[in-house]
Amino acid sequence: MNKISIIAGNSSEDLAKKLCKRLKANFVKSEVRVFPDGESKITLQGNLSKTKTIVVHSIHPPVDTSLVHTLSLISKAKEKSSDITAVIPYMGYARQDREFLTGEIITMKVLGKLFKGVGVSKIIVVDIHSILGLRHFSIKTKNITAIPDLVQYFKKLSLKNPLVVSPDQGGKQRAKEFAEIYGVDYIALEKSRNRKTGKVKIETINVDEVEQRDIILVDDMISTGGSIIKATQFLKKHNCKRVFVACTHGLLIDDAEKKIKKAGVTKIISTNTIPGKTSLVDISESISKELK
Repeated sequence: MNKISIIAGNSSEDLAKKLCKRLKANFVKSEVRVFPDGESKITLQGNLSKTKTIVVHSIHPPVDTSLVHTLSLISKAKEKSSDITAVIPYMGYARQDREFLTGEIITMKVLGKLFKGVGVSKIIVVDIHSILGLRHFSIKTKNITAIPDLVQYFKKLSLKNPLVVSPDQGGKQRAKEFAEIYGVDYIALEKSRNRKTGKVKIETINVDEVEQRDIILVDDMISTGGSIIKATQFLKKHNCKRVFVACTHGLLIDDAEKKIKKAGVTKIISTNTIPGKTSLVDISESISKELK
């Protein structure tokens, strides 16, 4: 039996298989049966290593269900293996890392206790929304970035005088890193969001540097697409050329992709942290380097 086994959560099977190939690990498939009342029953198919097991599963919509599945897979792995690493490409609840409004529960603190309780040794995440959320975990954690992988994809496109743009100041460092690897300029827009309604507003007044340039809007995740749509509409008014979107996690809830395209975006490119039509960039190599 291989010294390493990899358990694939049902929604991260493709990524898990790629990691198995890179690490020469034993692949363990998980089958999920959902009962009429919504309960899930998970069955593993394959042999687990007594030494090291890696659980690969993103905590994406339906987030609560994905969380329970991830915890269940880790718990089962712990029965056989002495060393458990959880690869959680997309970490749900990362936006709930502090008490923004009085009475809010810091859910990341709850997750920290849950993961420790099921016996995981280390957690690897990719471009987590808030790195501060990991301070609530008393186990080893590592956040890796998919930016170099995304840049390599964009270098293959024929863009005209590209400019990297962050839709808000919070993503300025991400845009800077993307631009530096790519070898182009970057800017960050000023955005405000109503904490209660979630409504987004672009506060930036003027951006002459976008005129007649191809734009790469860079973000860590796209959920409903509100921020991307507002930014695209703003940039189009300032006579940019094509607008491309680069993100690590393409959640694209409901008809977000359709709305984003309607706003004027030429193409959305995301990674395979979450499977979908826009998941064109494979991050298995970056994850495998951390696992070796």
